[in-house]
Amino acid sequence: MTKSISVTARAKINLYLHVTGKRADGYHLLDMLVVFAATGDEIRVSAADDLSLSIDGPFGAGLSAGSDNLVLRAAAGLRDLAGIDAGARIHLTKNLPLASGIGGGSADAAATLQALMQLWRIEPPRAALFDLAARLGADVPVCLDGRASFVGGIGEEIAPIGPLPEAYLLLVNPLVETPTPAVFKARTGDFSAPARWSRNPANIQELATQLASRRNDLTAPAIKLAPVVAEVLDAIAATPDCQLARLSGSGATCFGIYETQAQAEAARSAILSQHADWWAVATKVAA
Repeated sequence: MTKSISVTARAKINLYLHVTGKRADGYHLLDMLVVFAATGDEIRVSAADDLSLSIDGPFGAGLSAGSDNLVLRAAAGLRDLAGIDAGARIHLTKNLPLASGIGGGSADAAATLQALMQLWRIEPPRAALFDLAARLGADVPVCLDGRASFVGGIGEEIAPIGPLPEAYLLLVNPLVETPTPAVFKARTGDFSAPARWSRNPANIQELATQLASRRNDLTAPAIKLAPVVAEVLDAIAATPDCQLARLSGSGATCFGIYETQAQAEAARSAILSQHADWWAVATKVAA
């Protein structure tokens, strides 16, 4: 039987996102707090003579399995970095909506690197591996690292912060795409100051309080492009026991923070009872 290795490409959630400046090359400088959810896409790899990609899942139909797919680019880049000619049969189960602000493609690329390093039994130097990740996309390095972290620069500055209080999330997407370049282009106004804290909150209430004094600077431009985002935020905020409702990344996925799984599940049921055509998942902040 052919050995198969599976890795979850966990959803990346921006608990806050401040746009702090803009470089001469057009890239925006950010200050963010990133965590990962227990839910995500799935990458499965097995040995083969050549590199190939197949895709299924609820949102797989919208993706090309051609060489421009970030998963195949990650695989080819890792093979070149390791100086090997191994192949792999890669299968992506796409569970997360596309262009949804929760790192889908970047998380898929990072999970592909992790899975193939196991399959090919290689361990490239960390600096070279993260350089490859950065070339694939600004969010790929933090997805590869996979820990709760403050993130700066254009995504290459990663500062893990240790464990946060146990928390549960409701992720909601109205199935409207808000592509990151378009959202940044629509952003106006002054830049924000970095807002990192020096001590992690002791409980979920303190976490919500600290986050409430921060924001996602991409919320207004995302709503400008997709007004339904405001409706999603209001619907989440109206659910019982919601500690905070916020947009993740450039959207259109929004999230609510809850103290228990039961609260997050109840909120999901309440949302879907009113908006059956939205995508909603109750999950946990991954340790």
